[in-house]
Amino acid sequence: MDLKRISFDLMVYESAQELEQQDQKLLNVAVKARKRAYSPYSKFNVGAAILLENGEIFSGNNQENASYPSGLCAERVAIFYASAKYPGITIKAIAISATSENYVVNKPAAPCGNCRQSISEYEIKQNAPISIVMSGETGQILKCSSISDILPLAFNNSFLG
Repeated sequence: MDLKRISFDLMVYESAQELEQQDQKLLNVAVKARKRAYSPYSKFNVGAAILLENGEIFSGNNQENASYPSGLCAERVAIFYASAKYPGITIKAIAISATSENYVVNKPAAPCGNCRQSISEYEIKQNAPISIVMSGETGQILKCSSISDILPLAFNNSFLG
């Protein structure tokens, strides 16, 4: 048996002011999108903003449904919208921000498993990493360089033959 360790670098910021200007701008767009989320059931509002290589920024927010599987997360709303509008344009970064109507979200919200898999699909398709900035309502902000950092053993098309 071999034991192998998977690790990655995670940047931790105490405030948005420490972020690079482009990441600050992207996070601000995600916060604005978060405020327009439709989350009457969970009361957990998420906003996401996608930066494309051409400089365009697209936002999305979670859209819930009484039939829970029918809703969609903010990250996928934003990434699918950006890809539908500009197919083939490289996605450079995504910022995510979350809050709750029931409590203060004081730690960064990472993408759910479905969103991680969807972001991974785009990284593989474009053969370029997508950096991810994650925040809550307050507290630290996290940034990783690629979805493969937080989804290291992703399922991909190589398994499909």
